[in-house]
Amino acid sequence: MSHDILTKLCSVLKFLFLGRGLWVRVIILRREAGREMDAMPQCQDSDIQKKIDHEIRMRDGACKLLAACSQRDQALEAAKSLQTCSTRIMAYMSELQRMKEAQVMQNVRRRSSDAGPMDDRLPCKGKVAISDLRIPLMWKDTEYFKNKGELHRCAVFCLLQLGGEIFDTDMVIVDRTLTDICFDNTIAFNEASPGFELRVELYSCCSEDDYSAGSTPRKLASKLSSSLGRSAGKKLRAAMEPGACSPVSNGGAAPLLLPVPSVPGPKYHLLAHTTLSLSHVQDSFRTHDLTILGNEECSYWLPLYGSMCCRLAAQPHCMTHQMMGGWLKVKQCGGDPQTWTKVYAILKATSLFCYQRQEDVEANVEPALTIGINKETRIRASEKDPLSKGQNICISNRYGGEEVTHTLNTESREDTHHWMEAFWQHFYDMSQWKQCCDDLMKIELPSPRKPAPVTAKQGSLYHEMAPLSTPSCEGLLLQDNAVSAEIRALLSSYYNDSY
Repeated sequence: MSHDILTKLCSVLKFLFLGRGLWVRVIILRREAGREMDAMPQCQDSDIQKKIDHEIRMRDGACKLLAACSQRDQALEAAKSLQTCSTRIMAYMSELQRMKEAQVMQNVRRRSSDAGPMDDRLPCKGKVAISDLRIPLMWKDTEYFKNKGELHRCAVFCLLQLGGEIFDTDMVIVDRTLTDICFDNTIAFNEASPGFELRVELYSCCSEDDYSAGSTPRKLASKLSSSLGRSAGKKLRAAMEPGACSPVSNGGAAPLLLPVPSVPGPKYHLLAHTTLSLSHVQDSFRTHDLTILGNEECSYWLPLYGSMCCRLAAQPHCMTHQMMGGWLKVKQCGGDPQTWTKVYAILKATSLFCYQRQEDVEANVEPALTIGINKETRIRASEKDPLSKGQNICISNRYGGEEVTHTLNTESREDTHHWMEAFWQHFYDMSQWKQCCDDLMKIELPSPRKPAPVTAKQGSLYHEMAPLSTPSCEGLLLQDNAVSAEIRALLSSYYNDSY
């Protein structure tokens, strides 16, 4: 009797120690998985921080460049770069804050003891492209047809933001000879979700003033000097000249890096904006409402109709990428119950493509069989086939009032589970992207820009700068249109990254 009790006690102790060891291993694995999950946001944080640092350097270079510009077109381009960099910095900081909040919420859910099972299914990403951007103008008939009144000319460009991605269009000079502001850029966002919000902002700046560095205070002083008299005007002119304590000079030393609002030169202002979402996506040219800011008293004002025309297209990854692939056996409707055809199947877009060989996929060979997979398709897993080791999957489609069913057979229940999960995810992606999954929308992207030989006019400020010469510094004024090596290096990096 004592021997039986001792045997049972040993068994219980053995079970407890083995169970404790297994539980310790589970705890260790969970901790390691948690550390891996925590490391992923940190890597993403580091990438965004690098982007912020890069844009800050670009903004500082644009500030120096704007202060050194002596020509109107150069100053407008530099101010555009400054506005773009500042907007990107704010967007990246918002994205970083959002990721921090998501990380905190993830940790809270992970530590919550009463958190129930959650559905982690997420829709696939997609590419969203906007092109053929047109903004109509509404000039007065006396200005446009009779060419009367003051010739009002503005420099305009658009900033487009989707999530953490921000792109800018080319700058366009607009006056009363134009009926539409046209941007020929095709801009694509590659990591959009179906709940995306694409913000389009139109910026404008009056281009009729002289934006040479330091010229504005001198011109204003000259006008006041002639109107106030020689004595008073001379004192005012001396007070407005850049000196040792002037914000546009640093006592003859290296150029002073000014805050963005204090940089002399042109300033762009937000003239109009709108936000586009999935409901605006159509495979055609459409009109969208604009929210207009400012009024006729503003120097940057342009007579907008209040609408914007563009083509907004989207390509979800489920329509362009292979979502699932593997070997299956197929039996067509009405065929011999014992006859199965082995195929290599690819789930993509609105079809299940069946090939005779796996190599045919890369060789772009026509599939031997195509089974429709769309929002109306019905799919179910049947009971285990007694004549096969796997399980059947039935796919039913209706064509012209007649239902056609294809039966698929897998090698194992695990394969059946993987295929069914792929089908459910595919249906979920289609339900989220809606009209974008009816047909594949066409997106034509321009070919990558090739470096062109430097000529007198290249359309960008960097290419228009004169070859570097020995600069003689007068405050922030540079002689012979020469720019310091630091500014040229920053600007070169900016354009290389943009291309």
